[in-house]
Amino acid sequence: MDRIQQTIVLHRDEGLNCAQAVITAFGGTLGIDRRTAQMLGRPWAGGIGHQAELCGYLSGAVIVLGKAFDKLDEKQAVRKTDEAVQKLFRRFKERRQFTCCKDLLGADLTTDAGVTRILEENLVGNRCKGEKGIGKDVAEILASLM
Repeated sequence: MDRIQQTIVLHRDEGLNCAQAVITAFGGTLGIDRRTAQMLGRPWAGGIGHQAELCGYLSGAVIVLGKAFDKLDEKQAVRKTDEAVQKLFRRFKERRQFTCCKDLLGADLTTDAGVTRILEENLVGNRCKGEKGIGKDVAEILASLM
């Protein structure tokens, strides 16, 4: 299974949140073990601590990119990481327009009405975890950047 599919499976089937899934799927080749990936990704779900802000998949991808250039000297690592993060966001916006969880889901999980809609319409399952979901988009872009 490739890292793109693994990202989807980890989120959809194995109970990891969005950030944990992408860090786990991509981090292994960079020396990030599963336990560390889960710890690093824990606070980013639901748009950073379930605040409906920056997408957790994007947050996880940024963490992976921070590690991806770790073998360079710090000045080069910062430059390469910044370039990769900018490409990640630009390409993601081309696909999905938004980067905030509430905008991507079409409902705000910080409100009772938003949570009700998310649950009733299975928005996380349908928009994030599916074969045409946000997770796949982020994983594809991340794979192309690494």
